[in-house]
Amino acid sequence: MLTDPQRQRAAEILRRAEHSRSPVAPLTETFPQIDTDDAYQIQLLNIRHRLDAGAGVHGHKVGLSSPVMQRMMGVDEPDYGHLLDDMELTSGVPVPVSRYCFPRVEVEVGFVLGDDLPGEDCTPADVLAATERIVPALELIDSRIRDWRISIADTIADNASSAGYVIGEGRAPRERDLTAIDARLFSGGELLAEGRSDAVLGDPAVSVAWLARTVARFGVPLKKGHLVLPGSCTRAADVTAGATFTAEFTGLGPVSLSFI
Repeated sequence: MLTDPQRQRAAEILRRAEHSRSPVAPLTETFPQIDTDDAYQIQLLNIRHRLDAGAGVHGHKVGLSSPVMQRMMGVDEPDYGHLLDDMELTSGVPVPVSRYCFPRVEVEVGFVLGDDLPGEDCTPADVLAATERIVPALELIDSRIRDWRISIADTIADNASSAGYVIGEGRAPRERDLTAIDARLFSGGELLAEGRSDAVLGDPAVSVAWLARTVARFGVPLKKGHLVLPGSCTRAADVTAGATFTAEFTGLGPVSLSFI
């Protein structure tokens, strides 16, 4: 467990790394006593800093939603981060790679909420009832930790390694079997990765319900209009300048993001 001044210092280290695009050593090396509670508090310190600067909360993302990634990190549940409105990207507007440290893209089936979600008792059925539409999404992930040498505390503190997102139009959830959406990621006509929506905890709605229950413990609601990214269907792909990534989803359509 860290002291409040240590948490403030860790938040400042990550903030400076993001602004300067100069990644830093893992927080677990600089602050060996750090635990996941510390990491979430550090994340919130930097989120509050950005909200004070004028950003708004647009939703949340879930990370470590596959058993493989959980085993790799030595944990038995996912983690989460915030999606801010200043992180939203647009398919038709190329994104400068120079904004980021080690950017990668992930393929996700996003949930746009049409109603507030219940908190501690939220179920997948509640998620489906409250979801306005399911959308094709690409999450841009990045690590302010050098060479992606992250532990669970490092990634949580670093806003669950989130940096941006772009979504497509999508469809109402009642039109789809959410456990059987095939997803493929292409760049330059090359298939980079493929997977299926049930790679996310067996059902991405389960991931969203977990998030609603988890953040409710901290007094945080998932509200109407929020976007929730429940976790990646495929492995991540490294980003390079000049690349265009297109994710295709059965029944949902494509979404693309280009880089310069």
